[in-house]
Amino acid sequence: MGQITSAFLWHMEEVLDIYEQGYDPQRPVICFDERPAQLIGDVVMPIPMKPGKVQRQDYHYKRNGTCCVMIAIEPLAGKRIVEVKERRTKKDYALFMKRVEKMYQKAKKIILVQDNLNTHNPSSFYETFSPKEAFALSQRFQVAYTPKKASWLNMAEIELSVLSKQCLDRRIGDIRTFSKEVYAWTGQRDRQKATVSWQFTKNDAREKLSKHYLTIRN
Repeated sequence: MGQITSAFLWHMEEVLDIYEQGYDPQRPVICFDERPAQLIGDVVMPIPMKPGKVQRQDYHYKRNGTCCVMIAIEPLAGKRIVEVKERRTKKDYALFMKRVEKMYQKAKKIILVQDNLNTHNPSSFYETFSPKEAFALSQRFQVAYTPKKASWLNMAEIELSVLSKQCLDRRIGDIRTFSKEVYAWTGQRDRQKATVSWQFTKNDAREKLSKHYLTIRN
């Protein structure tokens, strides 16, 4: 957890208040995040699993570059959008958000929870779309930023952690295979309508961090 300032508390409580709201299809809450991943290949092909024996893998490996997993999850509905990109750019972010907006065209406003990475703001839209389209897209979102060094407040982090444990817990050496595995996992999670049950509330925060609230006021 980063330094707890008045700005930290403000952003934290804003996000927690959003999480405390009930499900509203007209104002869906979407959590977004992204994570780099290494493409790791084998130098020596693994020995396949046999009856009574697990697969054996040589400790030597080779690095085949990196890619980026972008994810948006609607925690209360168990819906998610996931894309695997070769890189992380403003254009990639803008195009991803355009896809999110299309998925929620019937909503009056999309409540977007994300971190404050330099690419994660509507200014990226203007570097990708026409001014008219960029402005229209920006108006579809109500953005709430998590505090600096407080990614634990973003439920997309939880989903990325599940992805890492259930799907990316092995060597994958090329982006094509990596993407195939990630999209298969995404489809399974959607079919399960896997949700995130968030328990930490504003009152919990005020109790746990009470000394920081007092210090800031004094």
